[in-house]
Amino acid sequence: MKNNSIKTVVAIGIGAALFVIIGMFIPITIFTNTTISLQYAVQALFAVLFGPVAGFFVGFIGHMLKDMLAGYGVWWSWVLPSGLVGLGIGFLKSRLKVERGIFTKKDMITFNIVQIIVNVIAWGIVAPLGDILIYHEPASKVFTQGIFAGIANAFTIGIGGTILLIVYAKSRTKSGSLSKD
Repeated sequence: MKNNSIKTVVAIGIGAALFVIIGMFIPITIFTNTTISLQYAVQALFAVLFGPVAGFFVGFIGHMLKDMLAGYGVWWSWVLPSGLVGLGIGFLKSRLKVERGIFTKKDMITFNIVQIIVNVIAWGIVAPLGDILIYHEPASKVFTQGIFAGIANAFTIGIGGTILLIVYAKSRTKSGSLSKD
């Protein structure tokens, strides 16, 4: 158990650092304060490999640090949903077998259904409600931003996250594939 918790802490640190670096240096702007964020594909990979706690903290800490370094202050109503995306996807850890070199078409479909649902909840509901309650932003503006961010993140994770999981699974030795000569 201790070894797993150390691996998880290290994964959170590396994942959060990658989240910050990718988020700061490779954003693709949709409109003001809303970007296609490639770091969510990496967060999805870490979430599937290390579980919901790691997935949550990669997004939460990564987004918080990115906001702090960007200089516009921490936008908590978007930091929390970043964590929730990782948390939700992380629950697939026990269902998917990428560690054992298995990532089937059925797994891809399951992964993408879950990540789309998680993105809809995080960006279409939690982020806009947080913007309204914490920052008193106009509902029409924040729900529009949230919907676009959710769609962009779902596509990013759907394409990038799926590719990362395929590549990772192919890099692993399939269980039962080794034979004695």
